Amino acid sequence: MGRVVEAVLPARMGTPFRWLVGSSWVTNLGDGIALAAGPLLVASQTSDPFLVALAALLQRLPWLLFGLYAGVLADRVDRRLLVIAVDVARAVVLGVLTLALVTGQVTVGVVLAAMFLLGTAEVFADTTSGTLLPMVVGRADLGVGNARLMAGALTMNQMAGPALGAVLFAAGSAWPFLVQGLCVALGALLLVRMALPPLPRTPGERHVGREIVEGLRWTWGSGPVRTLTITIVTFNVTYGAAWSVLVLYATDRLDLGAIGFGLLSTVTAVGGLLGTASYDWLARRAGLALLMRIGLVIETFTHLGLALTTTPWVAAAILFVFGAHAFVWGTTSRTVRMRAVPAHLQGRVGSLYYLGVFGGIVVGQAAGGLIARAWGITGPFWFAFAGSAVILVLIWKQLAHIAHADEDVPPAG
Repeated sequence: MGRVVEAVLPARMGTPFRWLVGSSWVTNLGDGIALAAGPLLVASQTSDPFLVALAALLQRLPWLLFGLYAGVLADRVDRRLLVIAVDVARAVVLGVLTLALVTGQVTVGVVLAAMFLLGTAEVFADTTSGTLLPMVVGRADLGVGNARLMAGALTMNQMAGPALGAVLFAAGSAWPFLVQGLCVALGALLLVRMALPPLPRTPGERHVGREIVEGLRWTWGSGPVRTLTITIVTFNVTYGAAWSVLVLYATDRLDLGAIGFGLLSTVTAVGGLLGTASYDWLARRAGLALLMRIGLVIETFTHLGLALTTTPWVAAAILFVFGAHAFVWGTTSRTVRMRAVPAHLQGRVGSLYYLGVFGGIVVGQAAGGLIARAWGITGPFWFAFAGSAVILVLIWKQLAHIAHADEDVPPAG
């Protein structure tokens, strides 16, 4: 058992890293439970398509409303205490929702309010927790650390959590939210055990607007981080366009039912698990620049392959490889950004990164629906292939520079 723990959580990375990973994994399990239980709860309260869609929107809207401020706050206060406080607040909201379900006082309004509050808390929790890893491990171990965090997010949030959430909801609508609340509370308790070095403070009067501008200026002034951020935004537009109609692609073009569509998602997750498990080996032998180039080539030709095939097993193979790439790319891009950004700007630059991630997907989803309506179900995949190919050609030479962004770090401001 000791050898397994050492392989997964090396002792050289320190005890605080192990507490961080434990907190991340258990919290991701709770969030994964909500991925299935949340929509099921909304659907049990209303059949109005607008209200069902509004529930999903209310969980994403806080990123647009509070994302930049969350980055400022993460750079101002004790980051560990901020994540603990937010997780405690999430546990309280989930406790109130559970009580409303048990007593039969829940309404669709209560559910929508809970979705918005939980989505808001998630913005502050995710933005701030993303700054903790560089504070507890050295630059050389950031890739390994991110791989372990991504592995937990994949297995707990996307594989185990949703299945457990559906089972718990079938047993009683209150159970999944009670268990999620316990998971979030346990995640906060594990972070209490962490010890972090003090964060450097910028002297002088602080103003939210000026601090946001400082993060924007630093991001734009760092060529590698600027290019990485633009890459994230543009590739998420093409990804969002294609994946917005994936369920229709699976049912109409591949002739798969709901179970078949679910299996495609599972195959993608299994590929992701393989990618995270092999990340250490790949990073040592290929290097970050080559990993980024190969990954974006895979993503580009994923769209082409899906546009061409009508065979389910071929599509499954393509999505398996894509899943491996997606998590290797996610680990690599996070590692590059964490290495490059100064400690006192991690929150603000990270919030811009997350804003680009979600903003790109939202724009892509809107475009994908319109393209599919005009040119058919494969239209978004052709758009994604062409767009990704053009972007890849434009940034190809810059990818080597991005991979060594920590060697070209501009001063703050």
